[in-house]
Amino acid sequence: MTSKLSIREAMSAGGVVYREDAGALLIALCGRTRTGTWNLPKGTPDDGETVEQTALREVKEETGLEVEIESQLGHIEYWFTRESKRFHKLVHFFLMGERGGSFDLHDPEFDVVEWFPAVQAIRSLTFEAEADIVRRAIEALATRSSGDV
Repeated sequence: MTSKLSIREAMSAGGVVYREDAGALLIALCGRTRTGTWNLPKGTPDDGETVEQTALREVKEETGLEVEIESQLGHIEYWFTRESKRFHKLVHFFLMGERGGSFDLHDPEFDVVEWFPAVQAIRSLTFEAEADIVRRAIEALATRSSGDV
């Protein structure tokens, strides 16, 4: 007998938080020491939140940083199963500039939050789809910089 899993749609939002330090582009990543995983900050919406509000709140909670959305970076999607339900998830990402705060203020969801040089961030991320989002962010920043000249 084959049982069918019910399919649910799910959504999250987050960002690629960056800053420049002495000409180097740095990206904030959230890590779990037990599993050795590194991720972009993201999470699910509270009731009534827009995608942008969710992204701003989740990034602040998970990193401790005050950020500002600068542009959209697109989304990733994937499937997972939990409690006999199959989920199709869309995760929306935004390019976000750091405006204040401190990693010391991050919530306990992640063990550590750190700045990584952009290329090292791409290599360190656990999921390739998130690495692709960081590549989009780097490209967006490079395009913007070359347009300013």
